[in-house]
Amino acid sequence: MARYKYIDTSPRFLAVDLQRQLIPGTLEHALNHLLDHEIDLAGFDARYCNDITGAAAFPPAMLLKVVLFAYSQGIVSSRAIERACREHITFIALSGDTCPHFTTIASFISTLEDDIAQVFSQVLYICDRQGLIGREMFAIGRKGSASQYIFSSHIPCL
Repeated sequence: MARYKYIDTSPRFLAVDLQRQLIPGTLEHALNHLLDHEIDLAGFDARYCNDITGAAAFPPAMLLKVVLFAYSQGIVSSRAIERACREHITFIALSGDTCPHFTTIASFISTLEDDIAQVFSQVLYICDRQGLIGREMFAIGRKGSASQYIFSSHIPCL
């Protein structure tokens, strides 16, 4: 009778460097870099009035990374985005191993109308500056409300 190596699939703790999960040349890496270093998100700070009282809010950059990446993967439900933040390593890396509740995600998305246009225009400007526009590398658009933004890409840079 053939002998096989034992495969242990029991739960275990594994050390994971979240930054290394965002591979250079991928959309998730580009989003992470752009939203942390290139895009001005000051307009989002005015939404929060919790300097003195109230709970700490999730950083808008993190929520944008998660939402935009989710949309690029065809995930548009706030419950599905929450699940991805719990179960998929790329989303865990983008969210810094935090898991925003689906109501937080839905509320954030529903209030994006005005601010998201500025973020998208900055993303387009940076991508154009890097030569990504017009080369089937980056497509971004809007259909209907803010919760229906279309964001898809194959960015080979950053």
